[in-house]
Formats: sequence, C-alpha cells, structure tokens
Amino acid sequence: MSRWLMITGLILLVVGVALHFAPWLFNWFGRLPGDIRIESGRTRFYFPIVSMIIVSLILSLLINLFHR
Repeated sequence: MSRWLMITGLILLVVGVALHFAPWLFNWFGRLPGDIRIESGRTRFYFPIVSMIIVSLILSLLINLFHR
C-alpha cells in the first residue's frame, strides 16, 4: 500500500507542477461537447460530465495496466 501512496503522490505532484507552470495544457477540461455549462448574470454552473467520463476511463485503463 505504501508503494501506491507514493505513486499517487508523485502523480499529484506532476499534475500540480503542470497546472502551475503550464495551465494551457488543461484548457480542454470542462469545455468538451457534452459538458454542461450554464452562465446567467452573476451565476455560473459547471458540470463537466464528459470530461469526468474521459478521466475515469483513463484512470481505469492505467489501474488495470499496472495491476496486472
């Protein structure tokens, strides 16, 4: 379990550094067709359902690859 925690921490560190130094890499997130985005007046509502499905598929694929 400690190995998985270290790997998860490393992945979070890499994503954090990428978000800090290269935020344009993640401009697609929340803007895909199928993501719900409602803006009216001073209210904004984002529901990135398609983006979350893609992230879930990628994570499932990675977990299955490393688990075997």
